[in-house]
Amino acid sequence: MHITQEELADARIPLAWRDYCSHLLPALNECRKQNFYLPWKCEFERVAWMKCQYDDYQRRMRKLVKRRAKEDAAKADAHTAEALAL
Repeated sequence: MHITQEELADARIPLAWRDYCSHLLPALNECRKQNFYLPWKCEFERVAWMKCQYDDYQRRMRKLVKRRAKEDAAKADAHTAEALAL
C-alpha cells in the first residue's frame, strides 16, 4: 500500500474500501467531488482504480490456484504413501 492509515482516515476512506488499491481512492474521490460525480469526468482515475482492482483479483486467484495445486499434490502423495504401506 502506498498510503498510510492516517492519510486514508483524513481522506475519509471507509475501512471496507482500504485494500491493495486504496492509494488511488483519494484522488478519485476528490476528482468526483470537484466534478459533481459526472460519469464522464475523472475517467483516468476511475480506470486506474478499476484496473488495479482487476489486477489484484488476478493476483489473488493465481495465488489461490497455486495453493490448491500444492494441497492436491500433498494429498496425492499421502494417498500414494498410504497405498504403498498396505
